[in-house]
Amino acid sequence: MRKPLSLYHPWLYALRVWQRRVFRSCRWYLSNTPYAGYRSEQRLPFRYIKHTSKLIRKLGSSDLELQHNKVINLRLAVDCMNGVQIGPSEYFSFCRLLGRPTARRGFVEGMELSFGEARRGVGGGICQLSNLIHWMALHSPLKVVERANHSFDPFPDDGRILPFGSGAAIFYNFIDLVLFNPTEETFQFDLRVAEHQLEGVLLCSAERPLRYHVYQRNHRFLKAGEDVVRENEIWRDIREKGQQGTLLASECLYRNRVRVKYPIEDERLSGT
Repeated sequence: MRKPLSLYHPWLYALRVWQRRVFRSCRWYLSNTPYAGYRSEQRLPFRYIKHTSKLIRKLGSSDLELQHNKVINLRLAVDCMNGVQIGPSEYFSFCRLLGRPTARRGFVEGMELSFGEARRGVGGGICQLSNLIHWMALHSPLKVVERANHSFDPFPDDGRILPFGSGAAIFYNFIDLVLFNPTEETFQFDLRVAEHQLEGVLLCSAERPLRYHVYQRNHRFLKAGEDVVRENEIWRDIREKGQQGTLLASECLYRNRVRVKYPIEDERLSGT
């Protein structure tokens, strides 16, 4: 797979990041876009979906200290957006609510994925929260306006629950997760870092009228020159509420194709 030009000229990447950050900050504060920011301790009455993810996972040979540091970062990130309400026609911006994760604010070095590698970085690990929020949004009428996936697969699956490629990468404020509420109802995120799990509930001001199922299709590993790539598709079925609810829509949300950074046995490769 062809490497991006920024790997050969890092200053181009730094310039691009600076440019995007300036443009996005101007859009946040100078445009008339209504961004969600109101937070309430009072929770909305109806639950759309609850999801949890394990805090400490075995990720290849990565430093376990970074996993524990990630929990510190997640607590700070949750404090920034727990209880936030997304009203009708409002936008939810993960990075806008989070702010820049700096050591001065208490963020510590965790593991972040960039330039095709897993490495140390202040604020590393908060993608676990954006992944959880994105997954819950897919089980609701909220529209995903902006979302990015990592460009590589760094570790073998170990206790994976969600389909590969269903996450949402975050890199302040160059890469963001942005949601839009097209309904007449208000949604709210109830988030918590428990002892062993990151917990999230998507709440609403009205009862859920539909049922959502998100899953993968056409998953495979295959050779691409000297590299191995991983491919799949993320699909969503929307049905009327109830076990035998009528299928209203079946849509492909994402098609993923990323480089694999760990060894794959030949028998797992498609076409071998």
